[in-house]
This record gives sequence, C-alpha cells and structure tokens, in this order.
Amino acid sequence: MLGSLFQKFKDGLRKNTPTFQKFFGKVGGLFAAKLDAATIDELEEALFAADFGVETTEEILGEIRAAYRNNKDLRGQDAAKIGATVLSRVLEGAEGQFSPNPEHHPEVIALIGVNGAGKTTTAAKLAWRLQQEGQKVILGACDTFRAAANAQINTWAERLNVEIVSSQHGADSAAVAYDTLQAAKSRGYNVAILDTAGRLHTKGHLLEELKKLGRVVQKLDTSAPHHRWLVVDGSLGSNSIEQARVFHESFGLTGLVITKLDGTSRGGALVGIYRSLKLPVYFVGLGEKPEDLQPFSTTAYVEALFG
Repeated sequence: MLGSLFQKFKDGLRKNTPTFQKFFGKVGGLFAAKLDAATIDELEEALFAADFGVETTEEILGEIRAAYRNNKDLRGQDAAKIGATVLSRVLEGAEGQFSPNPEHHPEVIALIGVNGAGKTTTAAKLAWRLQQEGQKVILGACDTFRAAANAQINTWAERLNVEIVSSQHGADSAAVAYDTLQAAKSRGYNVAILDTAGRLHTKGHLLEELKKLGRVVQKLDTSAPHHRWLVVDGSLGSNSIEQARVFHESFGLTGLVITKLDGTSRGGALVGIYRSLKLPVYFVGLGEKPEDLQPFSTTAYVEALFG
C-alpha cells in the first residue's frame, strides 16, 4: 500500500511542475555523482526553488556540508539520505490521522480557506473518500456568498453520489451549517463536512462570519465543529504560512489540507507551514480525480522527493 502511495506522491509532484521537474532532474543527476562544492551549491539552489523554506533548507545543507567536510568521498546518494533524514525529522508528527469518534453524532469537519484554494472540490472529494471507507457522509454547502461555489459543490455531489444540504445564493451560511447537522442527526449520518465561504483572511468581518458559524453549530453540539481544517493552495509559499496563522488565531485550526501539489512550483510549502504552526496535515491534493486526494504520509512524501 505504501508503495502505491509513494508512486501517487511521486507522480503528483512531478506533474506539470516546472520547479519540481528541475528539482527532480537536478537532484537525480547530483545524487548519482561524487559531491563537490559546486554540486552542493546546485543542490542548495534546487532546495530553495522547491520552497522548503530557509530553516529547513539550511538545516539539510548544514548536515550535508558537515558530512562532506568529514568525508570528501561523499556521494550524492549519501546526501540524499541526509536530506531525507532531516526532512523526516522536521515533519515528525505531521501526519494527521482521521477517524470519526462514535460519540459524535455526527463528526463535524469544517473546511476553511480563501477562494481559489480548492476547498469546494476538496470537500466533495473528501466526502467521496470517506464513503469509500464505509462512512455515512453528508455535505453542507455553506459557501452561499458565491453562486459558482454552490453550483460547483452540487455538481460534485451529484457526480459522486454524496448527500448534500444547500440553499440559495446569499442565504445565511451558518443556517445552512445548522440544517446540515440537523439532517445528519435525523438521518443517521456519522460525518458532516461543511464547505465554508472562501473568506479573505485579511477581512475581519468575514472571519467573524466563520466564528458565527461555529457558534450556531454548537447549539446542536457544544463540541462542534470537531475538526477545523484549513485548505491551503500549495503554490502560495510563505504567504500560506501567514494565512494559516491568521485563520488559526481566529478560528482555532486543528489541521491542514494542502492542495495543488501536482501543479505548483512550490510543493515544499507544506514543510514551512508545519514547521511554523505544528498543525497536522491530514490530506494532500495530487490531481483532479477524486482518488487524487490522499492522506498525507511523511514517508511517501520524503521518498518521492529523495528516493
């Protein structure tokens, strides 16, 4: 199973990704040869381009340079092992493990994020994935501010045969969330996924709307929403860290979903986000198909990068 997951990560990270193609090509070439100062400089360039962040890149390079000082016969394969070890250490504890708590009726997941992050498609894909695992799932189309979002999630729900609660454009998003939980309770669903509006994290009144949604669902379950996952576009680089920080301060995030790792030049951004906030990464988006939403695996991610 890990082998197929590794291949999914590897294929996803390679796909339509100029910087990652450059990273894989450069790293693959470097790791087959004996190291010298010039190739270490090339590796540094590739790591920065992949957007692992300054701290992680310097940590990897620092350990490679220290090993090279002690052994001038160090080869690229040795550097790869060092890079993989450091990255695994940085991402220790990053894997989010999801399973519904049977005491929650239902388990409520609120997906949060700005427009364009892939939140609505993620909500539908996540619902489909959990259904494949035997969960009974209902979607709440709480992004009532964008007519396109409402149409999009309803189309996905019909295509994937997922139950959905929605309302007209401009309706109260908190009311849709409330109706979704009521429907879940009355129909015996054990997971409810709320697709919230794509709010700009710089807009205070929109963040207040998120807080309102939280207060409203707590009228039905004082512990809900049980999960508050930020859906982050992996191409945003360091901007995604600030975005996550603001949402975390406003809404108390419990985890992350990183999308678009198949088509971004900055697929290493999840490293910086986790390093800054220590929020677990539950899922990553590696393509357009429903099955391309995959549980995050540190091992598969590191193996895909460093082999």
